Amino acid sequence: MGAGWAEVRGVLNPKMLKQIEQMQADMMKAQEELGAVTVEGSAGGGAVVVVMNGHQQVQSVTIEPEFVDPEDVETLQDAIVAALTNAQDKAQELAQQRMGAATGGLSGLNLPGLP
Repeated sequence: MGAGWAEVRGVLNPKMLKQIEQMQADMMKAQEELGAVTVEGSAGGGAVVVVMNGHQQVQSVTIEPEFVDPEDVETLQDAIVAALTNAQDKAQELAQQRMGAATGGLSGLNLPGLP
């Protein structure tokens, strides 16, 4: 923890300090769990499916063969972008929920070590 954390530690009572340290541990655990959780985004009526983890890393892309039309590549490209965006939105929402639960809604306080 940086110098900013040392300054904060000096003005907090022991109970509050313990709560912040617990919150930090909970956040680290939530971050770790996000790597193991997946969300699914789809487009084209499910013809394009993107699986992404909670860190917004793409795990897989599945495209139904009958959706691929060499004469209409643009539709496929649009569907891939839509599925990626859908999965990313879900991953961001999941991360906000998990991190919000870990911080008890206090992440906006701009304390060192908190997102």
